[in-house]
Amino acid sequence: MYSRFALFLALTITLVPTAPAQHADSSSKNKKPEQHVSPGSAPSASAETLYRNPEFGFSYKIRYAWVDRTKEMQDDSIDPSKSRLLLAVFERPPQVAGESVNSAVVITAESAAAYPGLKAASDYIGPLTEITTAKGFKADGEPYEFSVAATNLVRADFVRNVEAVTMYQSSLLLLRKGFVVSFTFIGGSGDEIDELVERLSFPGKP
Repeated sequence: MYSRFALFLALTITLVPTAPAQHADSSSKNKKPEQHVSPGSAPSASAETLYRNPEFGFSYKIRYAWVDRTKEMQDDSIDPSKSRLLLAVFERPPQVAGESVNSAVVITAESAAAYPGLKAASDYIGPLTEITTAKGFKADGEPYEFSVAATNLVRADFVRNVEAVTMYQSSLLLLRKGFVVSFTFIGGSGDEIDELVERLSFPGKP
């Protein structure tokens, strides 16, 4: 049975619609994205929002005018000691199709106890790959160690072709405080994924 995290991830991928350019509403390009307000934080002087999570010791700088859907995607029936959706932000509202990938950042935490024998973040690569490939993605190379400042994570990259659109996904995994913390980035190019990843920081370990 898939974990609650897997369901979160599947939902996230489902909510990132794309549409070929010839079928897209050209007027949508001129529509201003819905403003977001990240829980527990306020817009900075640069009009970007900094999400802070002191429990797991990380911060994420959200792009200006991105849409925060964290509360809407959270499930109150889930035991927070087992799974948590920490952040879910999108370039545009998930229900709005467009000419390009609806870039997104989703951060979750899932109890490592749900996976007997899981002792390192790399042990979660199997379940992550299974649910991601089930949504039409293909692994883009082998998983590898990845560092953000002095914090070591495990990274897995995926790619999916939808008609004329290519969707990229990268997930960074961290084992901390008995939870697998997953940082998932979805974008329309490898360069965009790198830019989204660069917004993640670990200012202090909990």
